[in-house]
Amino acid sequence: MAPTAPTAAKSASPSQPSGKSEVADLKQQLRQLAGSRAPDADDQRRDVFKRVISCMTAGIDVSAAFGEMVLCSATSDVVLKKMCYLYVGVHARNHPDLALLTINFLQRDCHDQDPTIRGLALRSLCSLRVPNLVEYLVSPLATGLKDPSAYVRMIAAVGAAKLYHISATACLDADLPAALKALMLSDPDAQVFGLLVCWPTAGSLFKSVIGGQVVANCMHALQEIWTLEAAKSEEAAREIETLYSKPVVFYLLNRIKEFSEWAQCLVLELVSNFLPSDNNEIFDIMNLLEDRLQHANGAVVLATIKVFLHLTMSMTDVHQQVYERIKAPLLTLVGAGSPEQSYSVLCHLHLLVMRAPMLFSSDYKSFYCQFSDPSYVKKLKLEMLTAIANESNTYEIVTELCEYAGNVDVPIARESIRAVGKIALQQYDVNAIVDRLLQFLEMDKEYVTAETLVLVKDLLRKYPQWSHDCIAVVGNISSKNIQEPKGKAALIWMLGEYSQDMHDAPYILESLVENWEEEHSPEVRLHLLTAVMKCFFKRPPETQMALGATLTAGLSDTHQDVHDRALFYYRLLQYDPAVAERVVNPPKQAVSVFADTQSSEIKDRIFDEFNSLSVVYQKPSYMFTDKEHRGPFEYSEDLTNLAVGAETTENTISAQRYQESDNDLLLSTSDKEDNATATSNGSSASTYNAPSDLSGPSLLSSQIPSETSLINPGAPTYSSQSNFSLDDLLGLGVPQASAPPPAPALTLNSKPVLDPGTFQKKWGQLALSLSQECSLSPQGAASLMNPQSLIRHMQNNYIQCIASGGQPPNYKFFFYAQKDGATAFFLVECIVNTASAKAQIKVKADDGTAAEAFSTLFQSALSKFGLS
Repeated sequence: MAPTAPTAAKSASPSQPSGKSEVADLKQQLRQLAGSRAPDADDQRRDVFKRVISCMTAGIDVSAAFGEMVLCSATSDVVLKKMCYLYVGVHARNHPDLALLTINFLQRDCHDQDPTIRGLALRSLCSLRVPNLVEYLVSPLATGLKDPSAYVRMIAAVGAAKLYHISATACLDADLPAALKALMLSDPDAQVFGLLVCWPTAGSLFKSVIGGQVVANCMHALQEIWTLEAAKSEEAAREIETLYSKPVVFYLLNRIKEFSEWAQCLVLELVSNFLPSDNNEIFDIMNLLEDRLQHANGAVVLATIKVFLHLTMSMTDVHQQVYERIKAPLLTLVGAGSPEQSYSVLCHLHLLVMRAPMLFSSDYKSFYCQFSDPSYVKKLKLEMLTAIANESNTYEIVTELCEYAGNVDVPIARESIRAVGKIALQQYDVNAIVDRLLQFLEMDKEYVTAETLVLVKDLLRKYPQWSHDCIAVVGNISSKNIQEPKGKAALIWMLGEYSQDMHDAPYILESLVENWEEEHSPEVRLHLLTAVMKCFFKRPPETQMALGATLTAGLSDTHQDVHDRALFYYRLLQYDPAVAERVVNPPKQAVSVFADTQSSEIKDRIFDEFNSLSVVYQKPSYMFTDKEHRGPFEYSEDLTNLAVGAETTENTISAQRYQESDNDLLLSTSDKEDNATATSNGSSASTYNAPSDLSGPSLLSSQIPSETSLINPGAPTYSSQSNFSLDDLLGLGVPQASAPPPAPALTLNSKPVLDPGTFQKKWGQLALSLSQECSLSPQGAASLMNPQSLIRHMQNNYIQCIASGGQPPNYKFFFYAQKDGATAFFLVECIVNTASAKAQIKVKADDGTAAEAFSTLFQSALSKFGLS
C-alpha cells in the first residue's frame, strides 16, 4: 500500500493568528480589495476585517495595516464601517501620526445621508483623543448638535464632553456648553424610534427605543463640564446652580415618563441634589414620582427612593411614612429578577433596616433564606434577620435560624449560629435562645461546636447568671475535638474564668500546656497563659505545676506577645501574688454593649451615597475609588493638620496627606518651615525601665526579654539573680550556665536624616525583610485619636516618621531609623487598626541581617505607646 500523503497544514484560524506573517497577509488582501467593485467585494472585506479585529483582540500589533484599513473604509456597508471605526479608535491613540489619515473619511462620513453612519463617524472622531486633531472636531460637533436625527444629536452631546477632556479651551471657545443647555431645554424628540443597532456577527439590524436620550446626554455632559470648571470660573458655578434650579428640575420631571430608563436615572440623580424652597415643592416632587416606585426597572425604583429619602430628611414624620411606602417596592424587587439584582436591592434594604429596624420587624418572613438563593444572598438575609429581631418575632426568627445550622453549606451554617448569638446578645429575655445554643454543642460537627463556644463566651460576659447552665454543658466537651483557634480559645477562657465550677479544669489546662509546642495559634497560647493564671488563684494546689510549665513555655515562646505576657505575669507573681490576682482576676462587671465595628459617621456617609456601589461595598466611596474620580480626600478633624516628618532635623518636613496607594507612597513634601522647633531626642530617649514597684531581680538571664539587649545606650539592665523561692515553687529553677549568649546589641542613631525622595527610592528598590503583626495596648489604641502622639513617641525611641495619613480606625505610617555608626537605614510601613488594636509591620533594610533585631526594637517601642 502506498504511503498516505501528509495532511496539509491547517491555516491559522482567526482566533489563533500566527503573528507577523498573518499581518502581512492581511495587508496584502486589504490592498487587493481596496478598489475592488466585484459583487462579493463587501463580503470579502467583512471576512478580512473580522480577521484584523481578531488579531487585534489577541494582542497582535496590526497597526501596520492602518493605511489599508482606511482605504477599505470607502463603503456604504454599516457593518464594515463599525469594524473600521473600532480599529481606528484603538490604534489612533497609540499612533497619533497615523490618525491624521482617518480625518478625511470620518469628516466625509459625518455628512453621510444615513444618520446611523453620521452618528458612528462622529463618535469615532471624538474617540480618537489626539490633541493635535482637536481643530477637526469642533465643526462636526457643532453641526451634530443641530442634526435632524436624534441619534446624531445624542452622540454629539457626549462628544462635547469628550472634547472638553481633550481640550477644555477649544470646547469653551466654541460655546458648546451653551448649545448643550439650549438643546437640553428644547430638544423636540422625547421618544426616539429607529435607532439602528448593528450586529456584525448576525448581519441584521434591530430597532431599539431610546427615550429622552438627547436630553439626558446633554444634562450629563453639562454636569461634567460645569463641575470641573466651577473651581476656575464663577460663571460655571452659577450655571451649576441654574442646572439645579426649580424650572429645570420640574421641566425634566414633567417629561420623565417619556425618557428611557437610563435617562430617568440621570434625571432622578439630578433631582436628589435639588434643594426645595418649602414643603409644598417636596410634596409636588413626590407626587410626580409616585408612579416611578412601581417601575419594572430596579435602578429607577432605587433612584426614586433616594429622592424620597433625601427630600424628607428634615421631616421626621414624613420620613417615617416614606419608609413604610418604599417597603413594598423593595421587597417586590428582591423576589424578582436575577440573584445579582436581588443582592443589590437587599444591600439597600439592609441599609434601611439598620436605620429603622422596627419598621421592618413585621416583614421578617420576607428575609427567610430560599433554597435557590446563592450564599451571598443568604448571608445578607441572615444579617437582616439579626437586625430586625425583637421581643415579638425573636422566637420565630431563632427557630428559622436553627434550621440553617445543619445546612450543607458550612459558611451559611456558621453565619446562622452567629446570628442566633447576636440576637441573644441584643435581647433581654434569652431563656429559649440559650437553650438553643447549648443544643448546638450536642451536634457532632466541629465547626458548629467551635462557633457555639465563641458565642457562649460572649453570652457569659453579658449574662453571668447563665454560667451554671452553660458550664454544665461546656464541661463535657473535650478540647481534643476542637481544632479551630477561636473555638479553642473560647473554651480555654471559660476553663479559666469558671475553674471553680468545673471539676476537671486544672487537669484540662495542664494537658493543653503539655501540648504547647503543637499549638500554632498565638491567640490560643495567650488565652492559655491567662486561664492558667486565673485557675491558679482559685485552685492553687492543683494548678501549681501547670502554672510553672506555662510560664516556662511562654517565656521561651518566639511570638512577641506571648513572651511579653508570660514575662509580665512572672514579674507580677514575683512582686506580690495578691497584686497579681487583682490584675489578672479582678471583679468583673457584665458587658452591657458590644462595640460596633462600623461607626455611625461611616453609616451616615453610606446613606448619603444611596443607590451607588457604596451601599453594596458597605463603605464610603472614598475608600474604594481612585483619587481621580473621588476628588480631594476628606479627613476627619484629627488628621487635617497632621504634621509629619523628621523633627530631629533643624527644620520640620511636613508631608502631604497619604493616599491609599503604594505607588504614591509619599507623599510629596512641602517646603521646610524655618520657625519649627527641633526636638532633642537625646534628652528624651525612652529606655526599658522596669516599674519602681516591680524592680526586683529578674527571672533568669536567659529569660530576660530580648528588648533589653536592643535598646539604646544608657538603659539599665536587670540582675541575673533568680528569685529561687518563686522559681522552686513553680518548678522554674534552671541552671545559670544554660543561659544562651545575649543577642548582639543594636543601637540607633539619635538624629537620622533621610529626605522623602530618597525614602521613596529606597522603598522601591529594597526587598521586604520582615512582615509581622503585633498588638497595641488598649491605651495606645485610644491614644491614636491623636496620631501625632505616636509620632512623638517613636521619635523618642530614635525612630522617625516621614509620612502618615488615614482615617479611623485605620492609620498608615512610614517610619525610618539609622543604625548607629553606619549608613544602613531601616524603613518601616506600619498600618494600625485601632478597632482591633493590631499593627501590620513591613520592614525593609539596607542591612538585612539586622532587620529582625530592629523589628524587635520597633515592636517593643510600639507596645509601650500609651502606657506612659
